[in-house]
Amino acid sequence: MANIDFGGTIEEVVTSEEFTLQQAREVLEKETVAVLGYGVQGPGQALNMRDNGIAVIVGQREGTASWDKAVADGFVPGETLIPIEEAAKKATMVQFLLSDAGQVAMWPKIKVCLNKGDALCFSHGFGIVYRDQTNIVPPENVDVILAAPKGSGTTVRTNFLDGSGINSSFAVHQDYTGRARERTIALGIAIGSGYLFPTTFEKEVHSDLTGERGVLMGCLAGVMEAQYTMLRKNGHSPSEAFNETVEELTQSLIRLVAQNGMDWMYANCSTTAQRGALDWAPRFRDAVAPVFEKLYKSVVTGEETRRTLECNSAPDYREKLDAELKVIHDSEMWRAGAAVRSLRPENRRK
Repeated sequence: MANIDFGGTIEEVVTSEEFTLQQAREVLEKETVAVLGYGVQGPGQALNMRDNGIAVIVGQREGTASWDKAVADGFVPGETLIPIEEAAKKATMVQFLLSDAGQVAMWPKIKVCLNKGDALCFSHGFGIVYRDQTNIVPPENVDVILAAPKGSGTTVRTNFLDGSGINSSFAVHQDYTGRARERTIALGIAIGSGYLFPTTFEKEVHSDLTGERGVLMGCLAGVMEAQYTMLRKNGHSPSEAFNETVEELTQSLIRLVAQNGMDWMYANCSTTAQRGALDWAPRFRDAVAPVFEKLYKSVVTGEETRRTLECNSAPDYREKLDAELKVIHDSEMWRAGAAVRSLRPENRRK
């Protein structure tokens, strides 16, 4: 592992140069990895492992859109694409990538498919950490490990294809075989990680649930909507409001942040923009700090888990979700966004 200085704190990380793909192949040489679920994370991880020469099968319910997608991606029904329980029995490493609610529903059937010495693998600490609500308690004779990409399943695949890889965290919850750590790191490299950093199941799920409800998704959507609405109330056109709220962020500024950090982005903007940003950043920080405190407490106490399982286990979950997403899709802000995106040069050329 490499010792890296993260702003004054030294952390140990594992890079793909230190633990190479060839090493990962050697560790996983005699393993069969079953990816259970082909929805969000499943496709990217399964395809990356297949492309990296790992023996991978997909477990998915037949007759679903996800089954059809797996077929389209080259997995062969009856061979590398089989029903979920059959895949779990056949594998030596079970990559449990169903939704959190789906894991709860399927766990009693999956648990009995695990054999002594198997590895039960997660990309999220949810099921294990909140076991008082999920009832996911693995048997004692299996490894329980985690390799969690810090990005969407789509990004896991696109970053792999463009050669950049994706950052992932890893953790060992239960080491029955004595090989849990090397299996975990090998799995992380095989799914396309550029580097891996150690965590625990608890820290992974606490940070993940906070991040997606906060800056990464919930906060981002809320702040964008607030600024767009304020500009429209003050007479700005939809195009102007959207460009100043979303388009400039996603097409220019966030790319500068990704390259070299926030200070570098500031340094590459006008002096007027710099002054305003530096003056107003502390005000926004102080305004949202109490919201983040409340959010983190809700995550740690399990309230967010309760809400998630309650909503996502409902029989009409999909219909309600589609209705909520349609409200966003049909809002003026995101209809303006569709118009703005259509005017990008690359889209006008199509």
